[in-house]
Amino acid sequence: MASNKKTPIDPATGPVSILAGRIVTMDAANKVLTDGRLYIKEGSIVAVQDAAAPRPPGFSGVTITRTNGTIYPGLIELHNHLAYNALRLWQVPKKYANRDQWAGIPEYRKLISGPMQVVGKTPELLPALIRYVESKCLFAGVTTSQGISLSSNAGIRRFYRGIVRNVEETDEAALPEALARIPDLDNDMTAAKFFERLKKQSCFLLHLSEGLGPTARRHFQALQMPSHDWAITKQLTGIHAAGLTAADMKVHGDHGGAMVWSPMSNLLLYGGTADVKAAKAHGVRIGIGSDWSPSGSKNLLGELKVAKLFSQNNGDLFSSRDIIAMATSTAANMLRWDQLLGTLEAGKRADLLVVAGLAGDPFDHLIDAPETDVVLVLINGVPRFGTAALFEKLKVTGAENVKVGGVTRRAFWKQDTQDPQVGRISLSDATDELKEAFKKLPQLAKKLEKPVPMSRLASREPRWELSLDEIEPTGAGVRPNLLFGHRHVAAQPLSGAGSKPLSQIVVPLDLDALTVAGDADFLDRVESQQNIPDWLAPGLRALY
Repeated sequence: MASNKKTPIDPATGPVSILAGRIVTMDAANKVLTDGRLYIKEGSIVAVQDAAAPRPPGFSGVTITRTNGTIYPGLIELHNHLAYNALRLWQVPKKYANRDQWAGIPEYRKLISGPMQVVGKTPELLPALIRYVESKCLFAGVTTSQGISLSSNAGIRRFYRGIVRNVEETDEAALPEALARIPDLDNDMTAAKFFERLKKQSCFLLHLSEGLGPTARRHFQALQMPSHDWAITKQLTGIHAAGLTAADMKVHGDHGGAMVWSPMSNLLLYGGTADVKAAKAHGVRIGIGSDWSPSGSKNLLGELKVAKLFSQNNGDLFSSRDIIAMATSTAANMLRWDQLLGTLEAGKRADLLVVAGLAGDPFDHLIDAPETDVVLVLINGVPRFGTAALFEKLKVTGAENVKVGGVTRRAFWKQDTQDPQVGRISLSDATDELKEAFKKLPQLAKKLEKPVPMSRLASREPRWELSLDEIEPTGAGVRPNLLFGHRHVAAQPLSGAGSKPLSQIVVPLDLDALTVAGDADFLDRVESQQNIPDWLAPGLRALY
């Protein structure tokens, strides 16, 4: 699909603009400008000032765009399996203790892993899928997420380059790339070898202790070396970390480790989540991620709501500012991107979102906002999503009209570095293609089961498909396979191995809606989940 050209997500040629509104900088001083101006040029923030301050040089003739909203740094999501986000929320059938218990059951094969294998191995559907799942991020103010990984019959593995920043492939020395997978050749290692590998990275995002109880915890215990020291550094960010005890969190924090919290997915699957109270007490940096749509929030804005509700119902663990920091300043620090992203300050990249309205607590204002209140999103200074009125003021042409619930927004897809196949497809067409494909999953699966013609096998053109780390071999693992005592703590065996053909397993499905605002029964499906605490469903209804 995409070229291997090494170019930043958007060259520094973005428009010159001045945005007016309430500005929540998320800087170390907690500065909030009630009536502020954000000056943007060539993808960067030139100045953040009060309305009364004189304009910086180069902005004398620029029209002020009044957003009538509150401006925040763009949201940074540190855990999301984006490729799966066309799937609807799964009705989790029982409470599990760890991922090994649910990843291989027949229903998972029928509703999650099977459908994704069909879609992921149908090349003509990939542009539509990528356009769709990136839009789910963008419409909720997400400007950075984990990447969508692709592999080819030529043995090449790479990440799709899209509109939203990808933490694993930035092509910019100033934004060091996080490692989120361990090659199979390195996936069978001791804690000491893992420690040496870890020290060479800027940020290592690895699934760690997914689930509650001793089995999940063993994946953390496997990080202890024979010397009794730990293979943990400031570079290690453990995704989930739900199996860690309070004592484990102290070890993790004492060694500089970080974690990514995904409360919605943990609560749905396990009835509990990470001990974030202990994590906070012991200085563990906490990021946040929605995991994926089958068992998590539809987007990161939704996950912030779950985090707020969890905090309120567990002793007010975090302020709203603390929670927003998990998706902005703290997340940038974990990636070692904090010199350029995570706050709204002069010299930083112009990644931001605007939420309609100026009243009330500025931090609650973001977390409490429905998706229909997101009125503008910029990435590298380029308007990517917003209202028609703001796009017209910012002179954005060639945008597509899109729907968020019952309101019309615009999305701007043009990008020189974007995959050309995805660049040619509108969100409307992508939605139609995926809806039709999901209705025909058994037929598509049957087609894939036919022998591949020799002419196709002999073709030198690479055939790209999704690298589905959770369900099939991809050449790399998202969780380490470490020696624990005299045996391995290994990743879950692939689901569905040796089972009957997919065409006899998968069924027609509905495409997941882009937003909660456009999903008539999402909150009903949350309410019907059997493992969640009593406060979650009514709390989400109130926030939406």
